[in-house]
Amino acid sequence: MREYLLTFFIAASLTYLVVALCGRIAHWVGAIPPPRERDVHKGAVPRMGGVAMLVGMLGAMLVASYLPRMREVFVESTDAQALITAAIVICLVGVADDIWDLSALAKFAGQLLAAGLLVVQGVELLWIPLPNGVFTLDPSQRALLTVLLIVGAANAVNFIDGLDGLAAGVVGIGAAAFFSYAYLLAVEQGDTRMTTPALVAVVLMGMCAGFLPHNISPARIFMGDSGAMLLGLLLAAGSITLTGRSASHEVEETTFLLALLPLILPAAVIALPFLDMMLAVVRRTREGRMFNSPDKKHLHHRLREVGHSDGRVAAIMWAWAALVAGGVVAIALVGDWTIYALLGVAIIVLIAFTTRRPRRLLRRRTLEARP
Repeated sequence: MREYLLTFFIAASLTYLVVALCGRIAHWVGAIPPPRERDVHKGAVPRMGGVAMLVGMLGAMLVASYLPRMREVFVESTDAQALITAAIVICLVGVADDIWDLSALAKFAGQLLAAGLLVVQGVELLWIPLPNGVFTLDPSQRALLTVLLIVGAANAVNFIDGLDGLAAGVVGIGAAAFFSYAYLLAVEQGDTRMTTPALVAVVLMGMCAGFLPHNISPARIFMGDSGAMLLGLLLAAGSITLTGRSASHEVEETTFLLALLPLILPAAVIALPFLDMMLAVVRRTREGRMFNSPDKKHLHHRLREVGHSDGRVAAIMWAWAALVAGGVVAIALVGDWTIYALLGVAIIVLIAFTTRRPRRLLRRRTLEARP
């Protein structure tokens, strides 16, 4: 565990320290988009925070490769090296978009390139657990599903990056839940604690923790596409590397939910924002507009209309992400009735916290109603 703590500290510290430099570089290269009508910020805020995250990741990986026990992660497989290569590529594509606003097709091509580099270097989804067994994928199916998962996660995280601290907080919470699952699963199976999935998760946690102090409301810098796509790639790729640690016959001996968890956990982390995205597509289509046309009817916009501050909205979304991700892991690893009872109580409390109007808003409306 000490190796993971040190890796987390390196990733968080480097990310935190380099963010200020990235902000200055963003001013130099013009990566400062003007505020849009749907934005919660009135002034211009620099992007390219993802470069600081990449530096934090590379520094943490470099230190981890020299740790005596962690070194076996880099020796036993090429997964870590593949992740580093793909992370650099997708971050550079994001940097280009932060500066020049690439077209959707150009960004998609860059995402395909990064995902393809992972597939070529052996980071692939090998099997899919089913209720009655395991479906082993052939090479073409592995490549296709791996690319779909990575591209989908990169775009999903990019989509939820619409409020200060939201994306970094949600992904950091999901990474913490995934690290708990990967580490406890290794302990339960008597396997080595030093694994690529756990390493990726702890590095991801460190990157988000180091970036958040600069990004919580009011944000001084945005992660931009360089950060959002990087986080999405690492979140999906970490889960994919976990499936590669178990053969299909070993998976058949485990419970269905336990085997399925590596695939559903990234989806569970972004479940609420993804639902918001689907509702936005339906809403815009019904109104006769393009599905990607912007509006101010997203979930975080509606929570702000209720009276929640930007910081409180982000905290609400973090809490839901923690409840969903932590609940899925707890059910898969424990599955006791007390877990379901505690989750039920947590859901009720969180619903009350989400829907309750802040006192300051009630006081203001009461004063406005007085003659």
